[in-house]
Amino acid sequence: MSWTQGPLVGFDTETTGVDVELDRIVTAALVRRDARGTHVRTWLVDPGVEIPAEAAAIHGISTEHARTHGADPATALEEIAAELAAALREGTPVVAYNASFDLCLLDAELRRHGLRPMSARLGRAVGPVIDPLVLDRHEDRYRPGRRKLVDLCGHYEVVDPGALHTADVDVVATLDVLDRLVGRFPHLRTLDLETLHEYQVTAHRAWAESFNAWRADRGLEGPGAETTWPTRVPTDGVPLDDAPAPGAPVTVG
Repeated sequence: MSWTQGPLVGFDTETTGVDVELDRIVTAALVRRDARGTHVRTWLVDPGVEIPAEAAAIHGISTEHARTHGADPATALEEIAAELAAALREGTPVVAYNASFDLCLLDAELRRHGLRPMSARLGRAVGPVIDPLVLDRHEDRYRPGRRKLVDLCGHYEVVDPGALHTADVDVVATLDVLDRLVGRFPHLRTLDLETLHEYQVTAHRAWAESFNAWRADRGLEGPGAETTWPTRVPTDGVPLDDAPAPGAPVTVG
């Protein structure tokens, strides 16, 4: 049976910004899709900092609203991480668009609040993960144009783009994009989950190295694209995917 028949757990966040080490989660959604249907759980979080106006303009959550109605961040983050870890332990893949952003930001938030990162909960590296952005870049690499979620929704004809930028809607759209993408590239459905995960690790590295070479040729400054996926090493040098050594005792929860 192919992994495409489920279950799948989609994950997305809306945040205070795009820096995975400094910014905070404002909303999050987990969407489980299986034979029984689609089941959505969402969180509104008080990030503990001001939500910049430009971020609020995208997801619609103001600082005042988050402070009044949002959950304590440590409580919400523990619930999110516990559900993700439970899914991954049972072998259910996590589906996320631009997965490295959401997973790295989540781990940074967990560490910020003194909570165990994902790899410590699993006792291993985080996976299996499925990222429609990585797959689309690799399978249709010569297609021109932008590749934000809204662009892929249009390309794969899955949702009204005007409905995006709430975490739960974005997750459902991501799952629908993945379904259409696999329909166009059916060899993906034949891969087992471990092979598919490693396929994306290689695909992302190839894209990042090509992108960084393009930047260098044009004399562009800045760090460029991270070559690792779906987690990375932050600037403080502590791996976000800092799993215990094989055989080390791990408290799971």
